[in-house]
Amino acid sequence: MLSKAKASHIGSVLSCADLIAVLYASVLKHDSSGKDFLLRDRFIFSKGHACAAVYVALAECGYFDLDELSSFGSPGSKLMSHISHHVNGVEFSTGALGHGLPFAVGKALFARSSGQIWRTYVLLSDGELNEGSTWEALMFAAHHQLENLIILVDSNGLQGLGPVSTVIRMEPLEKRFEAFGSSVVRIDGHDHNAILSALSTVAPKHPLVLIANTVKGKGVSFMENENIWHYRSPDDIELAAALKELEN
Repeated sequence: MLSKAKASHIGSVLSCADLIAVLYASVLKHDSSGKDFLLRDRFIFSKGHACAAVYVALAECGYFDLDELSSFGSPGSKLMSHISHHVNGVEFSTGALGHGLPFAVGKALFARSSGQIWRTYVLLSDGELNEGSTWEALMFAAHHQLENLIILVDSNGLQGLGPVSTVIRMEPLEKRFEAFGSSVVRIDGHDHNAILSALSTVAPKHPLVLIANTVKGKGVSFMENENIWHYRSPDDIELAAALKELEN
């Protein structure tokens, strides 16, 4: 998809693909009718630049035809290169980082105050934690004891300008999240069993934060931990090499 569209962020897509797979296959209450299914869990994908991962999951789950994926990034396509609520199954358009968590907190508060049983899940990038709106939302969620809010952090250690540790150091993340009133679990973000187990954690009266240690460009050796793949798409030769590695 990204090679054909000459679009960017393939490294970010591969970083969170396992998290998305587990959510849609085993965790989220959802239905291909999309927003017509009122009991669905709400999933907010805050790192909207990596939307190809979500679009593929939605197509695999029957929200729209798989053939439509070939239109990704094309003029007039609903499958824009930052996630769009015009796509069936997408709750909220994101891309300006730091907006997803405040929106998810509002959803969780509404659900709790109106007696709804659905939960709100939100996936953030670790670079996004630089945004002050993230920590304001965390304080609000903890104050209101939003135990129906589950936050996944795709912690691959890289962001647009370089390593997270050199742009604005965020570690120790566990202590930061705990200080802001959350229950925290850290796992291997590419281990499906570990992801599923962590998402089954019960955190009474606290939002749950799952810090997922991931690898940018996971699964393609020449993309792994290389920040250039935040910006470029594979050419025909690189695409063939990448697909061969993934098929093996």
